Amino acid sequence: MQEYLENIDRALFLGINNAHSVFFDWLIPYATQFHIWTPLFALAIYFLYKKYQKKLALILVCFALLIGITDPVANLVKKSVKRVRPTHNIEIADHVKTVDGYRGGEFGFVSGHAANSFGIAVLLFLLFKGAKLWVKLIFIDWAIFICYTRIYLGVHYPADLIGGAIIGIATAFIVYRLYLFLEKKLYKEKTFSYEN
Repeated sequence: MQEYLENIDRALFLGINNAHSVFFDWLIPYATQFHIWTPLFALAIYFLYKKYQKKLALILVCFALLIGITDPVANLVKKSVKRVRPTHNIEIADHVKTVDGYRGGEFGFVSGHAANSFGIAVLLFLLFKGAKLWVKLIFIDWAIFICYTRIYLGVHYPADLIGGAIIGIATAFIVYRLYLFLEKKLYKEKTFSYEN
């Protein structure tokens, strides 16, 4: 069963990874870096401020806590499982398309990019309660795109990304529950709602 799933994972990876274009070869190395998305994060923080006002400080602490959990947990799993990345897998390395020779570290399960991006996206989704669904789905689409960039660059299998996403999503729910607990303890007044 495990071999069957690994074969599916590998086939999916190669199918997605082998679809390269000159434009995406230029774009993806930039798009996979979190600091490139600073304007999107700044816009999200602006709307969080409008909604939560002085509670924004607590929210930013929660995001720092989120990354402080997802990143080390993803790295711990990576070092424990020791599943080699596609670019380091001698069985398929010759079929993996890379950009500018980028191969990543030796091990890839789970993806830190997936854990961090899905953690951020889901926590934003939960915090933007009352906003239109399409607005909240922008964050999820962003996380999916970040995951796609990792396959495009040849450094992660789909299963690496699914594993990372699960860690990110679980952590986001835990941190959100912590936020709600601390919000009750620290603040009393009603928050702004997009429905008003």
